[in-house]
Amino acid sequence: MDLIASLQCADQPGIVHAMTTSVLACGGNIIENQQFTDPITGLFCMRTRFTTETSLSDAEKILQRELARFAPELKVREIGKRPRALIMVTKESHCLRDLLYLRELGELPVEIPLVISNHDELRGLVESHGIAFEHLPVDSQNKKSQESKIMARIQTLNIDVVVLARYMQILSKEFCNEFAGHIINIHHSFLPGFKGARPYHQAYERGVKIIGATAHFVTEDLDEGPIIEQDIAHVTHSSTPDDLISIGRDIERRVLAKAVRLYAEDRIFLVGNRTIIFS
Repeated sequence: MDLIASLQCADQPGIVHAMTTSVLACGGNIIENQQFTDPITGLFCMRTRFTTETSLSDAEKILQRELARFAPELKVREIGKRPRALIMVTKESHCLRDLLYLRELGELPVEIPLVISNHDELRGLVESHGIAFEHLPVDSQNKKSQESKIMARIQTLNIDVVVLARYMQILSKEFCNEFAGHIINIHHSFLPGFKGARPYHQAYERGVKIIGATAHFVTEDLDEGPIIEQDIAHVTHSSTPDDLISIGRDIERRVLAKAVRLYAEDRIFLVGNRTIIFS
């Protein structure tokens, strides 16, 4: 059995030794280990991949027992058990298409049981991939009730992460707090950047020389959550707004897919409003 143990706690002597001892105690062999101590907060993060003949539940009990004195946040997961993702979209399809394509190739280790949209345009695309599609239109009158339906789907389907693949609605404070650290958004800018409508036209008018995209965890503070992944492309004065949109779409889909992959592989650790990413 191939397992990943993710640990986070206050830095102190003996943590690495305790982890290796724990893995040995369950007859395991460490395949990969990464660790980092944040110099500002003093938090220690570690991701350990190991193989063992011991069951998941028994391995978890052994690790919990051996590491208990450090009071860690500890998660042990079987690599073969993929996280379950709910994708939310509006009308733009480029990020959604890439996620579906990579999933079918086996390059994105997630299960996608459902796609929810506030418009019906992408139903055919989603259902052609054998995935359920649900149309939940949103307006100022029904926003709260529709979010309640989404929360119910998350619970019923045992969703691990919500992926906003160009979902053009602002989620409520309650929704963001309920799933803090488990909602990933793609922003059409190398944050901080141009806010509001027509960001690529704003960029064009300011004569930008790079454009980019940012994947981040969603918080109640709009577009200010912990950043997971970013990328850019260089452009010139000859690039039109349409050129910028096209280049931007390509960056957005790549950045979002990588962020989802990092989440799915347990490589992201939240430290305050920052992320620690193990590559």
